[in-house]
Amino acid sequence: MSEQSPAQVRRPKRRDIDGVLLVDKPGGQSSNGVLQRVRFLLNAAKAGHGGTLDPMATGLLVVCFGEATKFSSSLLEGGKAYEGEMILGVRTDTGDAEGAVVETADLPAQMPDPAELARPFIGRIVQRPPVYSALKHEGKPLYEYARAGAPVEAKLREVTIYSLELSYLSADRIRFVVECSSGTYVRSLAEDISRSLGTVGHLCALRRIRSSAFRIDAATAPDALEQMTMDQREARLLLPDVLVADLPACTLDAPSALSICRGQTVGAPVGTPDGRLRLYDDAGIFLGVGTLEADGHIHSNRLLATESRAGGGSRDNPLN
Repeated sequence: MSEQSPAQVRRPKRRDIDGVLLVDKPGGQSSNGVLQRVRFLLNAAKAGHGGTLDPMATGLLVVCFGEATKFSSSLLEGGKAYEGEMILGVRTDTGDAEGAVVETADLPAQMPDPAELARPFIGRIVQRPPVYSALKHEGKPLYEYARAGAPVEAKLREVTIYSLELSYLSADRIRFVVECSSGTYVRSLAEDISRSLGTVGHLCALRRIRSSAFRIDAATAPDALEQMTMDQREARLLLPDVLVADLPACTLDAPSALSICRGQTVGAPVGTPDGRLRLYDDAGIFLGVGTLEADGHIHSNRLLATESRAGGGSRDNPLN
């Protein structure tokens, strides 16, 4: 019997998997590359992630599978936390260590107290995103213009810095821990801090330690996933409703659950709070997200597909 060629060896059909996996992204790899590797390890049909990390950066990448992708917008809109380091005296075209040096400057003769240096950057601030970013201009990411030698300057935008702790490691290196709103560019923040010192600078290390309510200590590295059995990998999956855990829960009786899943509005149980809700049937199965409107009825927003409601994944809470 002749051996099969690689083209004749078929990979098993990708599986419909619904859940959330917290991944510790290694440095030097793109977010999409890590996503595809993890998707391969679980042989999943559909996957996406809740917020890109630059290739240089490490840390928390929240990967959503199947029906969980319907609720990933909460990750994109949620706050983030990072720890990292910046180097003074050298500016790069990308704002980080992967770029080419475009400017050098003298180091500050004297450094202020770290808390005083941080204070002007805490709260609502205005920053300009880097020219090497995924923001779109006329349908194309800004980094495509920059790589083509025709960089486009992004518009100023408001972001919120909830907390910023700085410490000096050496005359030219500052360590930081920052909690910030979605849309914050830490590369721009590092450049702005350097500018406030009368010099230039760039980001040399970055690690995301929180995304929305998820934290890095619950994440698993891709290399560790590769050493696991399929059952062990699946045991790391969290149920899709962890993505909307901040919404009040509402349990519907069997007739109401059936109606809402058919796209109909239903009367709200007594005591249901106004606004968006996590919807469950009386067996505790997550149905999706709905809204209690002023008319006293719950209207569905996003629902899981029928076959996904029995769901797999773990109910272990990674948010504490």
